[in-house]
Amino acid sequence: MSQVFTGRCYCGHVTVSAQALQTVAYCHCASCRRWTGGPVSAFAAFAPKDLTTDPPLGPPLSTVPGVERWSCPQCGSPIAARFEYLPDQVYVPVGIMDQIDDLAPASHSHFGEKVTWLHMQDGLPREDESARDVLSAAKPS
Repeated sequence: MSQVFTGRCYCGHVTVSAQALQTVAYCHCASCRRWTGGPVSAFAAFAPKDLTTDPPLGPPLSTVPGVERWSCPQCGSPIAARFEYLPDQVYVPVGIMDQIDDLAPASHSHFGEKVTWLHMQDGLPREDESARDVLSAAKPS
């Protein structure tokens, strides 16, 4: 049986439960920075069938074509994101997860958009753009 990951938004209104972790990655794109409020974001990927929220996610916010994002309707915490080019994955910010120590990123996406003053010397693979091939390959068979 795979590990169960749990989490919640800042106010506790939305809880998250997920299993069958596919991958964890940093994202340096401006869109994710604006959504999460940090200079870099880290997300854990799960199959949509392996992720539940309580209450269920409502309509997504879509300001970038091909990207859907869900936030807590009460406190605004980011909860989940889906990307058209990764249709079998849903991404959850690791910062809302209770088991954050078990969710170390394995790669960097959109590294070409990183902020100039942030220097991460972790030795992880870096993709200047979406890293869709790397992220898709991380899915279990």
